[in-house]
Amino acid sequence: MQLANYKDIIIIGGGAAGFFAAINIAKENPERSVTILERGKEGLQKVKISGGGRCNVTHAEFMPSELVLNYPRGEKELLGPFHSFMTGDTIAWFEERGVDLKIEEDGRMFPVSNSSQTIIDCFISEAKMYNVEVLYNHSVKTLDARATDFIVQTSQGELTCNKLVIATGSNPKIWKILNDLGHTIVPPVPSLFTFDIKDKRIKDIPGVVAKNVEVKVLGTDLVSEGPLLITHVGMSAPAILKLSAFGAVEFADLNYNFKIEINFIKQDTESCLNHIKALKYTLAKKSVIKSAQFDLPKRLWKQLVLAAGISNSERWADINKQQLEGLADQLTKAVFNVTGKSTFKEEFVTAGGVDLKEVNFKTFESKRIPNLYFAGEVINVDAVTGGFNFQNAWTGAYIVSQSITKT
Repeated sequence: MQLANYKDIIIIGGGAAGFFAAINIAKENPERSVTILERGKEGLQKVKISGGGRCNVTHAEFMPSELVLNYPRGEKELLGPFHSFMTGDTIAWFEERGVDLKIEEDGRMFPVSNSSQTIIDCFISEAKMYNVEVLYNHSVKTLDARATDFIVQTSQGELTCNKLVIATGSNPKIWKILNDLGHTIVPPVPSLFTFDIKDKRIKDIPGVVAKNVEVKVLGTDLVSEGPLLITHVGMSAPAILKLSAFGAVEFADLNYNFKIEINFIKQDTESCLNHIKALKYTLAKKSVIKSAQFDLPKRLWKQLVLAAGISNSERWADINKQQLEGLADQLTKAVFNVTGKSTFKEEFVTAGGVDLKEVNFKTFESKRIPNLYFAGEVINVDAVTGGFNFQNAWTGAYIVSQSITKT
């Protein structure tokens, strides 16, 4: 006779990866009990706030070799898994359950409803359909891996299971428990954040967007391209967020104090200088400040002109060689001091977690502890913004479900 506290399969973590794994396992294994342990009074909270409350489900990149380039940690390891469960599979999975997704201009994919509640409702409905048990307010205290099963001590009592899936995301408490069980944990650092910058050139122009810039981190090999948003505290948008992800460890080592160089027009300095020299003649009588060039926002152009030592009243015909060179430098290699970081919206992603060398990426099973599986950000995988972290969660959770089904 089975004990009341015995469960065939326990999934720790009632988030995206946890529910996705549980639903897929239960669908394929109706004879086995599947239980989710969620430490809070309700699950799927990260899903709820993701994408500004719209849930950025995945990204419209359909080539595994291209998709992996968005993962600063996990690029090599995820290539095989993405051949097993990819963006198209994610789209099909949700569509089969009545959730249609749409592609936005930047490639991000959201439910057509524009509401994360659609995804939450889908998960809750599917979990009920396949008899997934969800135990809320079950904070895990300890784990004991024995020869044939696991003992999970929670705030509500003790449970035993045959197979265990960890899908807790970036959870220091769970990492400590896994470390005590013998797993190596790569120390976590933030990997998705905006740059704090105090500079008179951007102080009074929050909300301005430069559509396509190149940003270099001086003293490193880090470089990115894309839109740049000036905020009340510094800079954000993809050009910055990509750097924050790929430079997460280096920036932590630098205590988030470093210099960046921005090419606002993605031209070399000499070409830029030749262009603005010609304007001395073609726009001779016009005000420099009022003659925005290179498709730059007018407010940004004004600040860069002033930083080059050109006054409000000066016309193109009036500016000298030094001012021209100064303007070319501001446009193509403007240096800013970064003095800190700020969390990107409500989303918080970390680099760090279970060492990737200790995970079998054909099954997402632990190489150290049999019948222990991982899904989502509990392992040392993270991505740039745009739906990529969720795609990692769906892929890992799906492969876990297939692995468990076969055993």
